[in-house]
Amino acid sequence: MKRLLYLLFAFSILSCSKKEEIISPDSIYNVGSVWEKQDGSKISFIDLKGKVIVTTMIFTSCKTACPRLTAEMKKIAKEVGNVDPDNIEYLLISIDPKTDTPEVMKAYLKTHQLDEKEWMFIRSNENDTREIANIMAVKYKEISPIEFSHSNIISVYSKKGTLAYQKEGLDNNIQRTAKEIKKQLEL
Repeated sequence: MKRLLYLLFAFSILSCSKKEEIISPDSIYNVGSVWEKQDGSKISFIDLKGKVIVTTMIFTSCKTACPRLTAEMKKIAKEVGNVDPDNIEYLLISIDPKTDTPEVMKAYLKTHQLDEKEWMFIRSNENDTREIANIMAVKYKEISPIEFSHSNIISVYSKKGTLAYQKEGLDNNIQRTAKEIKKQLEL
């Protein structure tokens, strides 16, 4: 009887312990850099764990592609519909961290009517920005003190932080991207 009680006690302890989830080697959560948000607070990609992440890289002084990328992201969010902010993050990443200060990023979100509960704008130093651009397959190059040439890519990451889908180009064809986001939200 005593043996049975020990066995039941051991089983109950094992069944109550929380299993630690292993992060995939190709997860964006492995990026260890620290980023500054539009409100000045700090964040790392691991802080977004468990959310579907929809992201693009832009700079606020851009007058051509970046406003269009932002508009496409906004259309995608509308197509996806209302989602609990704990499950999704629409993320803009600055490729011009010198210009895109927290105040500038916050103003950009406001100008484009992007709710800070669902949208985040982040910046870091040049090395961290290059690292994340390489991970996301985004190419960019400074062509003047106020202008960059860059890829137009929108990426969707699963709740585990792995790349689920990428849309390249400015074509306003948002249905496939929205469909992939909805799929990732259901997983």
